[in-house]
Amino acid sequence: MRLRVVAVGKPRLAYARLGVEEYAGRIGRYAPLELLFVKGAKDLLAKAEGHRRVVLDERGRLFSTPELLRLLEGWEGERVAFLVGGAEGHPEAVRREADLLLSLSPLTLQHELALLVLLEQLYRLLTLRAGHPYHRP
Repeated sequence: MRLRVVAVGKPRLAYARLGVEEYAGRIGRYAPLELLFVKGAKDLLAKAEGHRRVVLDERGRLFSTPELLRLLEGWEGERVAFLVGGAEGHPEAVRREADLLLSLSPLTLQHELALLVLLEQLYRLLTLRAGHPYHRP
């Protein structure tokens, strides 16, 4: 599976910037990852062209770790783009074009934190798939 994460704006908060760098590096050991930053939400769909589009949205579907792993395994061999909105969230046009609206939490997360949580969860799923002991049920 080829992963692309497209986020509005580069992380400016130190914890987020360092965490994103850490997990992006870790993910790269298990799957190809492209991490792209765009200026505005209108650019998200263009960067996801040719990919299955997973849009992060607190109103989206909640998954357990095993459920999300099964879903991603079903997309094996595909290109998957995860779209992370900015402080204003996603325009309705982006939500409409989603193949999946994914919620990381029913809480509204600050967008840099959401990006970091997404990357940690992708790393968790990839290590689980590889049999690495990072994930503890």
